[in-house]
Amino acid sequence: MVVCGDDALAHRLARELHEVYGERVTLLVPAPPEAPRAPAARTGRALALFGRVTAAVTRTTGSGAAPAASGDGGEPGGALRVVESAEADDRALVDVGVERAAALALVHEDDETNLRAALTARRLNPRLRLVIRLYNRKLGQHLETLLDQAAAVAEPGLDPEKPDAATTVLSDVDTAAPGLAAAAVAGTSKVVQAGGLLFHAVDRPPREGEPPDPGLCTLALLSATAGDPAGCEGSERSGDHGPRLLPDDRTVAAATGRAAVTLEAVTAAGPDLPATRLAASALPVASLFSRRLRWSLAGAAGAVLALALASTFTTGDHPLHAAYLTLLDIFAIGDPAVGEPTSRQLLQILAGFVGLLLLPVIVAALLEGLGTFRTATTLRRPSRGLSGHVVLLGLGKVGTRVLARLRKLGIPVVCVESDPEARGIAVARRLRVPTVIGDVTEEGVLEAARIHRAHALLALTSVDITNLEAALSARAVTPDLRVVLRLYDDDFATAVFRTLRTAHPTAVTRSRSVSHLAAPAFAGAMMGRRILGAVPVERRVLLFASVDVAAHPLLDGRKVADAFVPGAWRVIALDGAAAGRADHARGWRLHPDRLLVPGDRVVVAATRRGLAELLGRGGRSGPAGEGGVPDNSVRTEAG
Repeated sequence: MVVCGDDALAHRLARELHEVYGERVTLLVPAPPEAPRAPAARTGRALALFGRVTAAVTRTTGSGAAPAASGDGGEPGGALRVVESAEADDRALVDVGVERAAALALVHEDDETNLRAALTARRLNPRLRLVIRLYNRKLGQHLETLLDQAAAVAEPGLDPEKPDAATTVLSDVDTAAPGLAAAAVAGTSKVVQAGGLLFHAVDRPPREGEPPDPGLCTLALLSATAGDPAGCEGSERSGDHGPRLLPDDRTVAAATGRAAVTLEAVTAAGPDLPATRLAASALPVASLFSRRLRWSLAGAAGAVLALALASTFTTGDHPLHAAYLTLLDIFAIGDPAVGEPTSRQLLQILAGFVGLLLLPVIVAALLEGLGTFRTATTLRRPSRGLSGHVVLLGLGKVGTRVLARLRKLGIPVVCVESDPEARGIAVARRLRVPTVIGDVTEEGVLEAARIHRAHALLALTSVDITNLEAALSARAVTPDLRVVLRLYDDDFATAVFRTLRTAHPTAVTRSRSVSHLAAPAFAGAMMGRRILGAVPVERRVLLFASVDVAAHPLLDGRKVADAFVPGAWRVIALDGAAAGRADHARGWRLHPDRLLVPGDRVVVAATRRGLAELLGRGGRSGPAGEGGVPDNSVRTEAG
C-alpha cells in the first residue's frame, strides 16, 4: 500500500496500516528542493516527523511481540519505508510501485495535488483502490464517479459495485468535526449515512446511580471520570477509566452513573435536498431594530393608546376619532384647543410632549434600520448581553466545518480569526455569526468575544502555542470555562491536559487531534471496505462499514447475536440495498436469532482493531507467522 503526503494524517495513516493491519506500506513524502535525486538513506524532516508521530502510536500498540519473518529472505513482511520525491508525478508513482499496489491514499493538504495524482494513478493501475482526501465535498462526489467510470472502461471485466475496486473520497475535517463539536457541547447527536439508511447516535448524559439508557444498542461508554488519573483522557491508554467501545449488555448494566453513546434510530435516508440560499440572501428583518429600540417604540405606542383612551373618556368622542385627534396633536398638526375643556387642553399638552419624545426614537429607528441594511454583507459584532455561547478560535478548514456543525445544532457561536481573508469568514458572514477579527494573543480580543460569559472555548488554529495561550488567557478570566484544544503533539497534549486539570480541577479540559480522529476512517477505506462513516468517541473512533457476509467467515452462517464481539464489532442493520426485504418492517433492525447468509450485506460498527480482525488481519498476539507484529523497520529513500 502507498500513502502520499507529509502531514500528521499521512504519517498516522501509514503507521495505522503498518501496526494495526500488518500491511507493507510505502510513504511517499515531498523532498526538500535541495535533496538529491539519487536514492539515499537520510534522516531529514520526513523521518523526524514520522518518528514523532509513530512514537505516540507505538505506545498504544505495544512493543513486546515478535517481528514477522520475511517470506522470501528479502524485504521483511509488513515493512514500512519512507520515499522522498519532489512531487507525486508519474515517475514517483511508478518508483513506489503503484502499478502493483493494492491501494493508494492521497492525503496531501492541497486538493489540486491529490486530484492530479489520482488521475495519474488511475491511468497507471485501473484496479488500484483509491482513497483521496478532499476538502471540497461536491468535487469529491463527481471525482468518485469519474474515476470509477475510468476504471470500468480500462478494465471491462471490473465490477464497479465491488468495494475493493472503488474510489473513496474522504475529508479528515468532516470526520473530526462532530467529535470536536461534541467535546465542547455535551449531549450532541451524530448522524451517519450508510447507503440508504441514516444511523442516529446520541450522547446520553450520566444518570446518578443508574445505568445509561441503551436505546437500540449502546455503541460506547464514555470516560468514567472527568479527569483520567493516567493523564491520557479519552484515549486507548486510559484503561478502565477511558471510553469502552461496543460494550456488551452486562458491562452496560454495571456502568451506573456513566455517560454513553447510544444508537437511537435507523431510518431511511431521503434524497439530498438542494442547499437553500435563503439564509444568504434574505434581508435581516428580524434584526432591524435592537431590543432597546423595540422597547422604546412599544412605550411610545402605549402612550398614544393611553392618551386616546383618556380623550374618549373625558370628551365622549368615538375611540377612532379620539385616536385621530391624539395623533394630530402628537405630530403638532392639530389646532390649539382654545376654548376647549381643561381636560382636552391638558391632553393636548401631554400629546405634544409625547411627540417630542417620539421624534428621536423615530430618527434612531431610521438610522439603525439603514445601518442594518448597509451591514447585511459584513460581519456582525457580539452583542453586549450575549452569554452561554461557544467561542470558536480559528476559521480555517477545521474551524469552518465545526462552525457549520455548531450552527446546525442551534448552538450560539462567536468566532475569533486573525486573518480577514480566512476560509471561514464567508461562512460566518452567511450564517450571521458574530466574528471578532484580531490576534487572540493581543489584549482585549477574547474580551470582545465575551469570553467571561461563554460556555466553552474551542481553540482550533493550526498553531499549538496559539491554542494554548488562548486557553490560558480564557481560564484566567473564567476558571471554570470548558476548554477544547486542538494540539498536534501527543506528548505536549498530555502535559497540557495534566497541568490544566491540576490547576483547574473543577473545569473541563479536552485535547483533540484531527489526524488521530480521521486516520482510522482512511485506513479502513484503504483495506477495501465500504467505510460509511465514523463516530468520534472522545479521543477514539468507532467506524461504520458495509460488508458482504459471504466474504467474512466470522459472519457467514452465524446468528446476529453470535456475530457480536464486545469491544471489536457488532452487526447493526442490513445495508440499504437489502432494506426492501422482510426486515424492512422492523426498521432494518436484525433480530438476534436471524441467521446471516452469504447473500446479505450488513452494516457493522467496529473499532479499528476489530475491523482488522474481521478482515482476517487482526491476530497480533501470536508468534511470527501466526499474526505477530510485523517488522518495525523503517527505511528512508530519496528519489
